[in-house]
Amino acid sequence: MPKFNQFEKLIIHEFEDEVFPHVPHTHTYYEIIYIKKGSGIHHLNNNLLPYKTGDLFVISPEDEHYFDIKKSTRFVYIKFTDNYFDSKKNLFCDDLLLNTPEDFMRNKLLKETILKFDDPCKTILKNTIENISAYNCKTDVSSSPIVFYQILSIFGLIKETIRCMNLQMKSTHIDNEQIATYIHQNIYQPKLVQIKVIANHFNIAETYFSAYFKRTFAIGYRDYIHNLRTTLIEKRIHNNQLPIKQIAYEFGFTDESHLSNYFKKRKHMKPTDFKKT
Repeated sequence: MPKFNQFEKLIIHEFEDEVFPHVPHTHTYYEIIYIKKGSGIHHLNNNLLPYKTGDLFVISPEDEHYFDIKKSTRFVYIKFTDNYFDSKKNLFCDDLLLNTPEDFMRNKLLKETILKFDDPCKTILKNTIENISAYNCKTDVSSSPIVFYQILSIFGLIKETIRCMNLQMKSTHIDNEQIATYIHQNIYQPKLVQIKVIANHFNIAETYFSAYFKRTFAIGYRDYIHNLRTTLIEKRIHNNQLPIKQIAYEFGFTDESHLSNYFKKRKHMKPTDFKKT
């Protein structure tokens, strides 16, 4: 699946098409997508979200998506990198320092729900998008405080709409220490440390979790799990207090043979041979 890159902090892009120009893809940046006119289906992380004029979507890195256009659609894309908001922290209020727009855009709820803006919010959103597009024609939007606050206002409209729809939006702040603690507490139950389970537990999109974990912990998630499990098994064997069969049961293996094959694959020797070292 192709992954699109962007090096500019902020790009405003408006276009109209009868056939969406991209295949299913991911990207390294964030997108706010406004439907200026048209209709169709937005395929987002295996969710099928019907769209129409006035709808809005937020896309974070590693989200997989594309549009199936049914009626000629005019899109307005607001695309920005991590550096965009990082460079504007002097303009942040305290709330934004704790819950950044980037964290907000990763929320699973926004990948599964069509936001239903009421009439006041719908009009404000339309005018805001038009203001940003108009300003984009006159100046370097990436350095403009006016455009920055206009973009922030979009997040305010989303939050207000979520409140009016009575939707419960869990916190998107990711606590790395809590993730590590969860893994160490549940390493003995393989199902609880599956990516889809841990991502759901921390309300992180599954497609984003692996990339986030590797960037944060400097190791792939599966490698981290295998290394931790193997290290703990080694300690159990060296303590020489439990039979291999009991160790296999403790770590959720189906039987002693399953544990033996797993251990041999990673240590290039059987647990019984390792026990003698």
